[in-house]
Amino acid sequence: MVQNYRTQVRQVLVTTLLLNLLVLVIKAGVGWWTGSLSLLADALHSVTDSASNVLGLIASQFSSPEPDRDHPYGHQKFEAVGALGISAFLGIACFEIFKGAGERLLSGEQEVELSAAALWLVILVLGVNIFVAFYERHIGRRIGSNILLADAHHTMSDIWITITVLISLVGVWIGYQWLDVLLALPVGLLVFRSGWMVLQANLPWLVDEMAIAPEAIHAVVMQVPGVLNCHDIASRGLLGRQVFIEMHLIVEATDVETAHRITEAVEARLEERYSPVRINIHVEPPTYQSNQISYESHSKSKPQP
Repeated sequence: MVQNYRTQVRQVLVTTLLLNLLVLVIKAGVGWWTGSLSLLADALHSVTDSASNVLGLIASQFSSPEPDRDHPYGHQKFEAVGALGISAFLGIACFEIFKGAGERLLSGEQEVELSAAALWLVILVLGVNIFVAFYERHIGRRIGSNILLADAHHTMSDIWITITVLISLVGVWIGYQWLDVLLALPVGLLVFRSGWMVLQANLPWLVDEMAIAPEAIHAVVMQVPGVLNCHDIASRGLLGRQVFIEMHLIVEATDVETAHRITEAVEARLEERYSPVRINIHVEPPTYQSNQISYESHSKSKPQP
């Protein structure tokens, strides 16, 4: 049975959306109050946090694991699509960081009027971002939600940006204007890394990359009594969330009832090992022979006389 965690995902996303809106208001207010261009740019980056939460809510709404007539394999790829959208947001944030650094180099120093209260508000914003990131990552790992883990990566990039802004503001306060541009560059690389990690985690699911090594599936199936061999093994999906397995099974049976019993035993063994999993088995008679475990070549095995 596939676990449906969409309600929990939506609750987390709504909570983080409200916190991200609070962060956005504080950053924009302090940026306008002090005249800090870097803090105003950070506030613009926080817009992507809220946008990614909204995107996550939309994706979660359509990512039901239960199949229906139009989507017989479920809807969970909608969640992966949402995660890729967050990856795109991270790419935009990275571009904005480098663009802002270039503009600061060309335009020269910007006069910023700082106070202790402004710095404490930025520290408060940093604390909220840290809470959001670890909260989303904790829940995302516990329920196996790609959208929450991707959004946590996004929030982590915001944490590093806020730290950079805080250090640059302190640097401006004591007269080191060049810190603002210098520290923006490594943060941009961290944002790019976060987006790349999100892309790597979700793209294989969308392109139906192998979920389980066919040799591992073969080893499990061969432990079932009555199985002579299995071949043309294929799997896709995400291990721990939902996996689909297909195979051809050669059984030691001369009647349909015995063959059915053996296939049910195979399904039970695979479900025990890789649940949740949906399995499609093509049964073949004992006279059929094939050594092709998976699809490593374009040749197709032929039944032997």
